[in-house]
Amino acid sequence: MSAERKFFVGGNFKMNGNLESLTAIADRLNSSELDANVEVVIAPPACYLASLSSQLAQKENVNVSAENVHQAAKGAFTGEISCSMALDCGASYAILGHSERRHVFGETNKQIGEKTKATLAAGLVVIACIGEKGEDRKSGNTMVVCVEQLTAYKDNVEDWSKVVIAYEPVWAIGTGEVATPEIAQETHLNIRSWLSDNVSPEVAASVRIIYGGSVNGKNCKELASQPDIDGFLVGGASLKPEFVDIINCDC
Repeated sequence: MSAERKFFVGGNFKMNGNLESLTAIADRLNSSELDANVEVVIAPPACYLASLSSQLAQKENVNVSAENVHQAAKGAFTGEISCSMALDCGASYAILGHSERRHVFGETNKQIGEKTKATLAAGLVVIACIGEKGEDRKSGNTMVVCVEQLTAYKDNVEDWSKVVIAYEPVWAIGTGEVATPEIAQETHLNIRSWLSDNVSPEVAASVRIIYGGSVNGKNCKELASQPDIDGFLVGGASLKPEFVDIINCDC
């Protein structure tokens, strides 16, 4: 990765854990020697945001993210949380456009774009997820899908320093089938080239593009060695002790 882009490791806990197990993860992060040159962000279920934010308050380079937010400031949206609620609970980031939100809950690019605009306006940093399904990869449409998703973000972003792009091929999420370093690097480079052509060369050079999809302690170092991979959005492995190894893999 480029020296000008700070390495970023996010942990997306999804709908996993309880107060005891997530407290243990926070304790492990607090007690571990983490690479000071890595920005670490964990995303617990919404009901644990405040607790984990409080526990990690003294860990300078570890922050907390919402797994998702609603685009409205308030209203009759049972089960949702607003940006201001996430902020109140100590979050400084929000994950948007995750493939599970897209393909399980039916969120559209338009809706994700609206969420992006609201999230940035509220002062949260957006972790902007994109990625193709297996059939898109096989048919050569990886960048067609990614560009459609990227455009929804681009149309709603003014300050790209408040955005981290997470490339997560759907076919690799939770499947154990990680993209090879070469495949991941090629796609990250294509994303960066698109940003250069459609936003600006300066944004393309500075924005962090992280990889997600079955990242673990064994494959992280080789992935991190690629010049356009600026970190990871980790799923299942973020719940395990090896998360610390992933954080420190670029030492």
